[in-house]
Amino acid sequence: MKIILASASPRRYEILKKLGYETIVVPSYYDEKINGLKYSDDLINNCAFQKALEVKNRIGNNIPIVSADTVVVNDGIILGKPKDEQEAFKMLSDLSNKTHFVATSVCVMFNGKEFVDVDKTFVTFRKLSEEDILNYIKTKNPLDKAGSYGIQDENFDFAIKLDGNLDNVIGFSTNLFNNLFRFII
Repeated sequence: MKIILASASPRRYEILKKLGYETIVVPSYYDEKINGLKYSDDLINNCAFQKALEVKNRIGNNIPIVSADTVVVNDGIILGKPKDEQEAFKMLSDLSNKTHFVATSVCVMFNGKEFVDVDKTFVTFRKLSEEDILNYIKTKNPLDKAGSYGIQDENFDFAIKLDGNLDNVIGFSTNLFNNLFRFII
């Protein structure tokens, strides 16, 4: 089945491809500005919904549209993608030796039906040294990821405990998507 992915995320694309969907990438132009805000399910669900709606308004909805928004939440505050290496360093330092959660909201739209919900996974980091963080930042991997890390990155060993769905931390909750998608087809 064909679906439209309202995201340029290569990780989301790969996950949907593995699930067997013929995925057409149509990145959303919706500009969420949520970094540093207090987290709420409504806030992140609205971001995923607005991304899908922007694509729907631009190209129509004769194919199911799927969007998602992933954030890392530490002490109730949203950590999005870092703007530079210094911000990445601060985020990773703040996550060191603590448990935080990753929230991914998934939205599906098709034939006048719209469903959106959020999945959360709790991640615990080991104590990180300055050298650990600087070596990881040198890979440039943190710069395009919420919370400045990709749990799927090669040699990423900061996480020592995971409570929830790994795909959710990577950026797309397959369990949530499957639950929502069955209501629109």
